[in-house]
Amino acid sequence: MSLSHVKTLEEQSLLQTYRRYDLLVDRGSGAYLFDKSNKRYLDLLAGIGVNALGYSHPRMIRVLRKQIKRPLHISNLLYHEYQGRLGDQLKRLSGLDRVFFSNSGTEAIEGCLKLARAHANAREGITGTNRVLAIEGSFHGRSLGALSATHSLRYRGPFQPLLTGFEFVKFNDTEDLERQFSDDVCAVVLEAIQGEAGIRPISEQFYHRARTLTREAGAVLICDEVQCGLGRAGRWLALHKFAEPSERDALPDLVSLAKPLGGGLPLGATLMKEEIAASIEPGLHGSTFGGGPLACRLSLELLEVFEDEHILEHVREVGDYFRERLEALRDLPVVDEVRGEGLMLAIQLKVPAKELVKQLLDAGFITNATDETVLRLLPPLIIRKKQIDKFIKALRPLLETMDD
Repeated sequence: MSLSHVKTLEEQSLLQTYRRYDLLVDRGSGAYLFDKSNKRYLDLLAGIGVNALGYSHPRMIRVLRKQIKRPLHISNLLYHEYQGRLGDQLKRLSGLDRVFFSNSGTEAIEGCLKLARAHANAREGITGTNRVLAIEGSFHGRSLGALSATHSLRYRGPFQPLLTGFEFVKFNDTEDLERQFSDDVCAVVLEAIQGEAGIRPISEQFYHRARTLTREAGAVLICDEVQCGLGRAGRWLALHKFAEPSERDALPDLVSLAKPLGGGLPLGATLMKEEIAASIEPGLHGSTFGGGPLACRLSLELLEVFEDEHILEHVREVGDYFRERLEALRDLPVVDEVRGEGLMLAIQLKVPAKELVKQLLDAGFITNATDETVLRLLPPLIIRKKQIDKFIKALRPLLETMDD
């Protein structure tokens, strides 16, 4: 089937919510995707941070072939052997106590917000503490609850009124956080590294002030690690830069995970401390498809591959190299700044980035633009230095032709 035929079918049948690239994918291998004509594309977006191990990793394929012969879905009224095992692994890696499995990052952050309000109501009564402080530039998902904690009016505007009680603190501004924080706050929600806002890391000072304020008030600290977690920053969680898994008091109370967690299959997780979990009883929260046997089994294999192939160490090494190569582009007039950690990187341009994304696609590189002037780079965590070199070799002349 041709690209034009596929586009026509979608235009006639699908809700038009995506601005797709002119690329009909046929297959993938390693860090590359191939179209129907066998043209190869270096994927520097990894399915927007999902395909941590790239495409067709042999161990993941082997597990899929084996697991597909067993029940794909059994409902959460019954047991299967993989949820508990995966939960135990995520506890160990994160330093938190309990896990709830869902389908997506949006659903995972919804779980965080529900648990924050449930925890506050359990302490204060149903009319008690309910304000949530989010951060300017934040993006937490597309549902009404997640949108309520998402800052940009571009995402929020068409769906208002959203949930009440959500307000926004200036990015990395501890004074504004202190000014807005009060006894009626039930949660502060932040991303250790903001994604949609253009790859902006939260400061250590801001994180620890948020942790102190919430702990002293009995409120909860929520960290959204959907995009920046599970190795993307060279650590199991990006927030581990501020608090190691053993530093219980410094860890957040709730964490949302998704994107790479399912190894390419839909899987989200809400991680929490024991005292937060005590706010929920059976029947108050659930997910029909969350934590199915196929996704959980594949996730277990993903985590084993991470450890066996030393993925975190690789991300730190190659991420530093990628950052250095990008920093060298700052001699060009259109390049303003380079941001990010590990393999979550961005180039802040002085001009719109959409045309650059198109030119890079024509040259065989998949990227995207956020915040209009930011080129976002989320390559598979297995990317190699020579692949980075090829990208930089193609990127520099394109930047040189752009007008400041």
